[in-house]
Amino acid sequence: MPGTEIFGEEEKKEVLDVLNTGVLMRYNHEDERKNCWKAKTFEQEFAAYHDVHYCHMCASGTSADAIALAACGVGIGDEVIVTPFSFIAPVETVLEAGAVPVFAEIDETLCLAPEGIKAAITPKTKAVLLVQVFGGIGKMDEIIQVCADHNLILIEDAAPALGGTQHGKRAGTFGKMGCFSFDFYKIITAGEGGAVITNDEVCYNKSHMYSDHGHDHKAKHRGEDQHPILGFNYRISELNAAVGLAQFRKLAYIIERLRANKKILKEGLRTIPQLTFRHVIDEEGDSATSLAFFLPDKGTTKRVKKAFDEQGIPCAYWLENNFHYIGNWDHLKDMQSPAKLPITRLEKIPNFHQVHLPQTESIMERMLMVELKVKWTLKEVIQMRDKMIRILKEMM
Repeated sequence: MPGTEIFGEEEKKEVLDVLNTGVLMRYNHEDERKNCWKAKTFEQEFAAYHDVHYCHMCASGTSADAIALAACGVGIGDEVIVTPFSFIAPVETVLEAGAVPVFAEIDETLCLAPEGIKAAITPKTKAVLLVQVFGGIGKMDEIIQVCADHNLILIEDAAPALGGTQHGKRAGTFGKMGCFSFDFYKIITAGEGGAVITNDEVCYNKSHMYSDHGHDHKAKHRGEDQHPILGFNYRISELNAAVGLAQFRKLAYIIERLRANKKILKEGLRTIPQLTFRHVIDEEGDSATSLAFFLPDKGTTKRVKKAFDEQGIPCAYWLENNFHYIGNWDHLKDMQSPAKLPITRLEKIPNFHQVHLPQTESIMERMLMVELKVKWTLKEVIQMRDKMIRILKEMM
């Protein structure tokens, strides 16, 4: 949670700007707000950073995914290829759209594998909702080609990889739309918040209207807006945008520190011959939010995880996590029960008990991921590295 490590006077100042106007709503009230537009400013800076034409701030990363699906015309009867390894929110948004999530294999980038996407395509496939998982970016040249060959819409959930690049192109800019989250567990945080970015004017206009009950945002007074479409309330508040704006301006520093700390750990772990690292296509563009590596087998991985826990090394074994891996999504597998899915737009509920992804399972059972911190001192990083090396040598 890098952003939560460095709250300071910058965030306080931006929030006080808003409180001093008394206008917490991101739209209208021009006279009262005295030219204080935090969401609008955040959008402008975020779009410029990503070198795209349009950005719309919204309530969360989940709502960003929902907005992107709606703006791209994904709905009832469509299938969307999704990853079995990420937070479950992207899958939930596909279901909320009335579409069917179809799970595909990942590869050692930890993102969807191009060949996995290709194998999951059916005549009903409309889009790929690609998550750039935990700071990494998938094999984008190949993924883009698969989508082009099969006329699929590529939507990027780049929430876990903000600031990352691949050959100079930023995460979130490879598809028709890119989605981001600024919740409490992201590289920068607004408490709650999200964003969609795009170069498609039609998608942008649908996005800002859809996220605010269909308002076209053309009138000075809210009650005078036209409503070209129907929508929901996915608005970000000025308070959340204020915090996010201050955090965003610290992103370069955050990534610099994470990369430095990751480099020390990774160079140390290279001395362990049985250990291999997550495939990072462009090391220079790594946003470095985590250090993922693979061990020889499931048994060794579980023993190392236990030893890391005992030594206070912040480490995740995602195979056993309740919210980030399909193997443990019992509420998804049992969604035929009304208690699990109170309402659905699907005519036929898929049987997710039958999902079989052997390549993904093999990757997950051998993978550990160490959380990296911005504020580690050099001494702390070296101590962490030495503890990890000692445990790994003992276990293997």
